[in-house]
Amino acid sequence: MNSVYAPATARFPERKYNFSTLSNQEPEPIYTEDDLHDWDKERDLGYPGEFPYTRGVQPSMYRGRLWTMRMFAGFGSAEQTNERFHALLKAGQTGLSTAFDLPTLMGYDADHPFSRGEVGKCGVAVSSLADMELLFKGIDPETVSTSMTINSPANAIWAMYIANAQKQGKDLNKLQGTLQNDILKEFIAQKEFIYPPAPSVRLVIDTFEWGPKNLPKWNFISVSGYHIREAGATAVQELAFTLADGFHYVEKALERGLDIDEFAPRISFFWDVHNDFFEEIAKFRAARRIWARQMRDRYGAKDPKSLMLRTHAQTAGVSLPAQQPLNNIARVAIQALAGVLGGTQSLHTDAYDEALALPTEEAATIALRTQQIIAYETGVAGVVDPLAGSYYVEKLTNDIEAAALGYIEQIRAMGGVEEGIENGFFQAEMAEAAFRYQREVERKERIVVGVNDYVQDKVHIPLQLIDPAVEKLQQERLAQVRRERDPARHKEALSALHDAAVNNQNTMPAFLACAHAYSTLGEQMDVLRKVFGEYVETAVM
Repeated sequence: MNSVYAPATARFPERKYNFSTLSNQEPEPIYTEDDLHDWDKERDLGYPGEFPYTRGVQPSMYRGRLWTMRMFAGFGSAEQTNERFHALLKAGQTGLSTAFDLPTLMGYDADHPFSRGEVGKCGVAVSSLADMELLFKGIDPETVSTSMTINSPANAIWAMYIANAQKQGKDLNKLQGTLQNDILKEFIAQKEFIYPPAPSVRLVIDTFEWGPKNLPKWNFISVSGYHIREAGATAVQELAFTLADGFHYVEKALERGLDIDEFAPRISFFWDVHNDFFEEIAKFRAARRIWARQMRDRYGAKDPKSLMLRTHAQTAGVSLPAQQPLNNIARVAIQALAGVLGGTQSLHTDAYDEALALPTEEAATIALRTQQIIAYETGVAGVVDPLAGSYYVEKLTNDIEAAALGYIEQIRAMGGVEEGIENGFFQAEMAEAAFRYQREVERKERIVVGVNDYVQDKVHIPLQLIDPAVEKLQQERLAQVRRERDPARHKEALSALHDAAVNNQNTMPAFLACAHAYSTLGEQMDVLRKVFGEYVETAVM
């Protein structure tokens, strides 16, 4: 303990509270240059836009270009979501972020028995190219960057988006956006998988191979820590498990014979931004440094763009309780500020009512305005990496980096990510972290305002409800698609998809043919279910 601080506690004793970070790291009460005795400014910090990119991936950061402001949108029918898209763009949003409903995420059509009661509930329903055409009606794919949160059926949904652009005569070289397409985190955290890990990863690598040659500005994967964090992981676990997933994809792409400097520049990342302000900032900085060093020194990447960890971020939905939901406006603002100070390239801010229902238009607008206030009224966008050199931030960045690298080496030692999935390693680690946090909350060792202290009567706020008629509308459109499409072209497209899967060929051309033939999502996924089988995970107690 610092010699100046220690005597002060005799007069003003520390209050009894858990000061540890959400990753259970105990901070010192004060930091000095002595805490950075093994820190090298040139090696560990550098300059913005230069290796190891601790300070950001661009020299001018937000003075040159603000982060892309996105709001996650998707509910009900394609027409309803299209209307919300246009409203958000009119309100100043600079990129679209698309949420799909559960049947779509699981690769089922709206008329499948498993889809009953879920159509349009947690996102927009997309069963064929007909839905995609309505979803992006009046939106120019050459001028609006689009993110799509889809994983197991990612190839098929991406092909529908591309087919829609082709039907409009658009130049694929100009299309910009991001496909989440991170199946490993589904096995680790979100559980929206269809096929076993190996063939699922193979489909991801198909996009690594096909994407750079056909859509050079598109990010064909967003390696996602967000869902890992939402499932109970700490900041360190989120960082370590996500980067381990990213390295796994790199290794599988290299095994296929791909050039690392061709595919790596289009890999992007997606992080959660939780309540622990400085820990979140340090997490972003450590992530860029680890990625840059490993890509250069372990995998031999030479293009500087291959070394840059570019990222989207989203405020922590798991941190937003249903109790006193208006308090979440403050939580989101603080988290968003941490994301900006951490150097994100794209940001989504959660709406305050998301613990209760899909966001209302008013709540979504407040969330977007939060980003705009940070961008234009706080001054934080005027200085590149303003926290660089802070004793605490630099020490915390070092500590998080070391802890994450320890996890990454542990995963490599057990045989890699897929082995860790099969033996339940990730589930066990995250469950222990979530249990520890919940116990701290229940014991009031951590205060969550409005939940375990400062409690008041329930506040009633308007909710966004989904009309059950959406399901019938979607089923009717699906029936019309099946009646009106060319049956021979449809049959030929599904046959080509089957052959590509069986013969270990790249599946993207076949998915694109299926999209243009108006083959439905469920029909395409069923072809692959027959080839690859369906995955049932081993329960971990």
